[in-house]
Amino acid sequence: MAITKIQNGKDASVSLHQRILSEIEHNILSGKWVPGYRIPTEHDLAISYQCSRMTVNKVLTQLAQAHMVERKRKSGTVVLRSQSRSAVLEVHGIRAEVMALDLPYRYEIQELKKRRSLRGDMKALELETAGPIVEVRVLHFAGTRPFCYEHRLINLDTVPSASVEDFSDDPPGTWLIAHVPWTSAEHRIRASAVGQELAATLHVDATTPCLIVERSTWVQGKSVTFVRMLYPGEGHELVARFSPTQTANGMDTAL
Repeated sequence: MAITKIQNGKDASVSLHQRILSEIEHNILSGKWVPGYRIPTEHDLAISYQCSRMTVNKVLTQLAQAHMVERKRKSGTVVLRSQSRSAVLEVHGIRAEVMALDLPYRYEIQELKKRRSLRGDMKALELETAGPIVEVRVLHFAGTRPFCYEHRLINLDTVPSASVEDFSDDPPGTWLIAHVPWTSAEHRIRASAVGQELAATLHVDATTPCLIVERSTWVQGKSVTFVRMLYPGEGHELVARFSPTQTANGMDTAL
């Protein structure tokens, strides 16, 4: 019969379970074990931690249920790409999405220029006449991997202070949220391959579908910004929480 040791009034096997879980989680969330990394076998982990395979099995099962790893009968246990979740009906910065994954965040400004809007810019910003804009391209990272590619247009007639901003302290989305009290927004969402150059930037195959989120915001009817954000499709999902609307006769409706 197996004997469970008791330390300080607690089951010692529980604390060992938590230690193994915490250390494996740290290796995954820190980026030390990247997506696709094959985790040591149950046998090897049991030897390393001087515990039973049952304890290790419970840890790996818990990680699989949290969608951090995938367990395959013949090929073992591999790390899954962390999946980001965004609220469809909210406007927030990409930094917040990455921080929610408990991964280090950083960004690179790849292009920043002030110019006069062209026909395509006017259509995107819904401008009737040409005017001054800022165009900025940003690559956001979660850990060591590209997380999102951002291409943004900012209407300087509405946000003149953006003309002198270099976005070295905050990425454009975060800066705008802090400085412009937008009053309405629109999201357009689709999935598509993004071409060889952008696919290489995101470290995905050229045929991989990417999630494309286009957002427009306004303040009192004046266009603030238009942004197109590209995410590797398998690593991001959109979430909407809403209540049923009501018709004139008080009946709930749903489509």
